[in-house]
Amino acid sequence: MATKLFVGKLSFDTTNDSLQALFAQYGKVVSAQVIIDRDTNQSKGFGFVEMEDQAAAQAAINALDGKEFEGRTIVVNVAKPREDRPRNNNGSSFQRR
Repeated sequence: MATKLFVGKLSFDTTNDSLQALFAQYGKVVSAQVIIDRDTNQSKGFGFVEMEDQAAAQAAINALDGKEFEGRTIVVNVAKPREDRPRNNNGSSFQRR
């Protein structure tokens, strides 16, 4: 079963192809996508990589988390499902009553 990874602190010059090439060293990459801002059409500095199996994903995490890639120290971990993330309340971490 494929495992989706979050990749943070990417260079704004990182492309889908360069991200895929980086992770391909650790196993088969199903997909690699740098997230682009709709308004500015520029990278948001993070992306997602889907690895074919959990062993490849774990190997990539172990090898790449905290390593330098394209001039930036990147963060790599298992992506959290959308429903598990806290909602952004306009930058506030608490709700008003």
